[in-house]
Amino acid sequence: MKDKNDRYSVIKGNITENRIELFVELIKQASTNLPADVVLALEKQRASEDEKSQARRALDVIMKNIDIAYEKEAPICQDTGTVIFHIHYPEKESLGLLKKELRDAVKLATKKGYLRPNAVDSITGKNSGDNTGFGSPAFYSDVWEKDSLEIKIMLKGGGCENVGAQYPLPDTRLDAGRDINGVKKVILDAVVRAQGKGCAPGIIGVGIGGDRVSGAMAAKEQIFRKLDDLNEDEKLAEVEAEMEKKCNELGIGPMGFGGKTTVLGVKTAKLHRVPASFFVSVSYMCWAARRKKLEITGNQYTIE
Repeated sequence: MKDKNDRYSVIKGNITENRIELFVELIKQASTNLPADVVLALEKQRASEDEKSQARRALDVIMKNIDIAYEKEAPICQDTGTVIFHIHYPEKESLGLLKKELRDAVKLATKKGYLRPNAVDSITGKNSGDNTGFGSPAFYSDVWEKDSLEIKIMLKGGGCENVGAQYPLPDTRLDAGRDINGVKKVILDAVVRAQGKGCAPGIIGVGIGGDRVSGAMAAKEQIFRKLDDLNEDEKLAEVEAEMEKKCNELGIGPMGFGGKTTVLGVKTAKLHRVPASFFVSVSYMCWAARRKKLEITGNQYTIE
């Protein structure tokens, strides 16, 4: 049996000529081994719930699920979700070749059972069978000045994606104006509307401002942040702490069974916007927050 404490360790090694196997390992780790900060947050919240409550029982099952997935190297959830890559690369790196290698890794990871075939043609309804197709996997990339390659992966299930939301302010239904109080009101509304359907406890990413696309992207990017980090913007740090507290006072609880644990964290980002628009985008991530990061420097790599 694998030592559960090892799952918190950073994986290190030397690069071989074939990077595809390394990329498959990155996908496997994301699918089967939940990040340490998420596991620790779940354990902390589990201890806070009444031992005889439905919330405690739900979290007990969740923790058992996490342990079994790690020990058997099996997907944490049957819905292995949308495969999303965020890439930072040096100028010397061929982005075209890198994307090809990542697509090949996705195909191989699907064949090995780390990913469920999830890519369906929106017009014909045909499943590609290997998680590749138009826009699948999803790539977001930026060149940077560092002499290293960074690949972050997120596996986002359909259930939590379905309960994401976007609000144009003002929202008269919620009496939410174009100010920080209006932002807070729509965050709470998004969590209330989810009602555990996104597999609570969730992690809430929020993009304040931007346009419909950039705001939604910023919201989803927040899910890559560790739960115990602190926003560099003091005002946003206050918003995050307040919203986490208020969301957990809603009583929705794990999987909607009630209790103190509705969210594990709220993470926010702000973007400039045009005067005519004020969007607040909310991305909901389930408790199975499957994210990992691969860094390659020279012939050395780390996965965490």
